[in-house]
Amino acid sequence: MSTEISEFPSSPGPAEHAVVARSGLGTGDDRMVGGEVDVPSGLPARVRTPQPGDPRLARLSLNQRTTAGWSLREAVDGCVAAGLPAIGVWREPVAEVGLDTAVRWVRDAGLRVSSVCRGGFFTASDPDARAAAHASNLAAIAETAALGAPTLVLVPGGLPDGDRDLVGARERAAEAIAALVPAARDAGVTLGIEPMNPIFAADRGVVSTLEQALDLAEPFAPAEVGVVVDTYHLWWEPKVHEQIARAGAAGRIVSYQVCDWITPLPEDTLLGRGMMGDGHVDFPAFTRSVAAAGYTGDVEVEIFHADVWAAPGADVVATLARRYVELVEPYLAP
Repeated sequence: MSTEISEFPSSPGPAEHAVVARSGLGTGDDRMVGGEVDVPSGLPARVRTPQPGDPRLARLSLNQRTTAGWSLREAVDGCVAAGLPAIGVWREPVAEVGLDTAVRWVRDAGLRVSSVCRGGFFTASDPDARAAAHASNLAAIAETAALGAPTLVLVPGGLPDGDRDLVGARERAAEAIAALVPAARDAGVTLGIEPMNPIFAADRGVVSTLEQALDLAEPFAPAEVGVVVDTYHLWWEPKVHEQIARAGAAGRIVSYQVCDWITPLPEDTLLGRGMMGDGHVDFPAFTRSVAAAGYTGDVEVEIFHADVWAAPGADVVATLARRYVELVEPYLAP
């Protein structure tokens, strides 16, 4: 049985595209920066929205899941309108329009594809399921190359039904990655292992720490297998800054993804990713470590949150751009 679980549910319906600002603002609108309001908090914006051409946006990428209500066409147009130079795409929306169309849209818009999400989900114990996962991952590598993205993000997968053998599942993940390396090397694509917060170890990601991800990557060249540094998944990890330095020294950081850890967690913990600044992550410290490790690539904002998904996409992008230039971009210089 496959351990893959969909993280690309249906887009929000029309009724969900309204966001109610925080009540009680009254005449406090004069406290807003340019009258702008952050989503989903409804709080007055703390900084002005950076406009297209602002050099602070030069490395900002919109991960497509952050604006789940947008089609690929809308996401591409939204990035262009906001002055974002890059987009992180998901395979499902690409498949909906066709790979050739997606490639053309991105190319004509002048956008970089910072990463493709996702490959992986290869911890099944059933041989047929593992073979199917391998075939899907080979297709994902080809799609990543066609889109001109440097990285295919790998979500390792969780435990098969009834299985409690974490060690065995991690061994199968290692074997599956090794089997994909030749195809990735030939395509010029780096496989990016994404360690996931331990709350997802059972159903989505048996690789829980950056240390574990780096151990899996080490048998291969940095251009073949790297790691994804995601603040949501790794903010809690003991000695995470040491592991970021280790990853940087080996040239293995292939993606830096940012969003916040918020509490209380929602009933569906998958949707517990918050807008930067709304939770508990120390973005300046985290970003300083990534910069000191030598990472110079794009920074993807990837948020899974029902209220963010229900907000108009343009408002989401404006908010994340403001939070990015306030909390992340100033700390990208090593």
